[in-house]
Amino acid sequence: MPGAQEIRAVARERLGFEDLRPGQLEAVQAVLAGRDTMAIMSTGSGKSAIYQLAGLLIDGPTIVVSPLIALQRDQMEAVDEGEAATLNSTMGESARDEAIEGVQEGDIEFVLLAPEQLANEDTLARLVQARPSLFVVDEAHCVSQWGHDFRPDYLGLARAIEALGRPTVLALTATAAPPVREEILERLGMRDAEIVVRGFDRPNIELEVRRFHDAEAKTRALIEAVEETRPPGIVYVATQKGAERLAAQLGDRGVRAAAYHGGMSAKRRDAAQAAFMSELGEVDVMVATIAFGMGIDKADVRFVFHHDISESLDAYYQELGRAGRDGRPAVAVLFYRPEDVGRRRFFASGKVDRAAMDRIARVLHAAGRPVQPKALVEELSLSQTKVVTAVHRLEEAGAVEVRDDGAVAPACEGEDDLAERVAAAAQAEVDREQFDRSRVEMMRGYAEADSCRRAYVLGYFGEAFEPPCGHCDVCRAGRGAVIDDAPAELGAGARVRHPEWGSGTVQGADDGTLTVVFDTVGYKTLALEVVAEHGLLEPIASSG
Repeated sequence: MPGAQEIRAVARERLGFEDLRPGQLEAVQAVLAGRDTMAIMSTGSGKSAIYQLAGLLIDGPTIVVSPLIALQRDQMEAVDEGEAATLNSTMGESARDEAIEGVQEGDIEFVLLAPEQLANEDTLARLVQARPSLFVVDEAHCVSQWGHDFRPDYLGLARAIEALGRPTVLALTATAAPPVREEILERLGMRDAEIVVRGFDRPNIELEVRRFHDAEAKTRALIEAVEETRPPGIVYVATQKGAERLAAQLGDRGVRAAAYHGGMSAKRRDAAQAAFMSELGEVDVMVATIAFGMGIDKADVRFVFHHDISESLDAYYQELGRAGRDGRPAVAVLFYRPEDVGRRRFFASGKVDRAAMDRIARVLHAAGRPVQPKALVEELSLSQTKVVTAVHRLEEAGAVEVRDDGAVAPACEGEDDLAERVAAAAQAEVDREQFDRSRVEMMRGYAEADSCRRAYVLGYFGEAFEPPCGHCDVCRAGRGAVIDDAPAELGAGARVRHPEWGSGTVQGADDGTLTVVFDTVGYKTLALEVVAEHGLLEPIASSG
């Protein structure tokens, strides 16, 4: 197996790196040793280099699942011309054939594709012949229905991995709280995985929350802050209309701003993004919904402002992490009203209801044979996302079975068994809703915290941090220090069990309270005194 010196030499000679960043070497070494590996590293910390180095040092092609075509293009530019190819929906048949033949013949090392490409039986069969040695899942949190950017197509990756001969699996993500990590491991079928967590602390980014009670006053303050802060910058808003309205308001004040959201045509979105990313600085401020997310790699963003709170700290930290990638000072400000939380609670409602799951289960039961998801979408007039999510819930409960070709078959013996399993699937969705609402509450906790914000965020990700940080509004005001009375066995990252809520992970202690994220019910804050008095938390071995 190549040693550290050889890995560094390849990094210098092939990728032009002067040195490796924290976590990169450990992750590459784990992959080269044949271990499934999950690398959780902050935005801009060089996750792509991990698979590029490992792929160059392992015989056999590397398959890289990446959710966005633009992201695939960026990643291809990092390796030598001719060593990488993409497979996506924009390609003609001849270009697709040429790319796959190059992989099969060993001329192409990296093949980058979206997950839906692996649902194509012909494409999958031809990639099987290429005998890939490494299977990379970029933006791996997309596989988690507890993650902030869930993609239904990612749920089929475990079957694709098995069909490809079970190559070593490398999962990459910029943000994954402990429960999301567990689900990534499970959904991808990763075995005895090495987990590398690095680089979450971004001390060059100042964290701040400004609180308001009046909506108009909040918007005015944000506009004034944009005018006063050195560009370029990003402003995140909750709705498409909000993005258009705020971009127009900034434009009226002489700010070169553009809107970006999922309701725009692809041509208009691409033009807005190109203007913002341009070195000429055609657009100084992007006003966007979360549609402006993965693949945005602009090193000199000086500020990220949030007009509305994010759905979770996972999402918020990834969004603000787009600032200061050049290592220079940047600022992230949340403009907050307590009333904003209500909208996020509404958005956290379930992705699929019991009625939809019941309809799907009964249609399959009546058919008595495998049915393709597309047929379910058409027959029941449900969205593809709702059908995929419902089928996944029903599969977990044993009500249906998903075949290797993607078809869904009934798996119940009778009406009573069917009803019982549908009820179990519905309860799982209720649990998921409760978990999502608890994440909104953690976001509210961040906004209303009177202790070090950096310690709060890092604790959420299961990492210990000794405040004050000196780089947040609370610490600058002299209130950042906290009293941590938690015993060592209840430190950040510790696995614990509660008699009612089951297993969970300690996120951190803050002045007499302990925050724990429980695997099924989500985030809970407990008084340390009560925990000690009643022995509520039993330390258990970590499953990581």
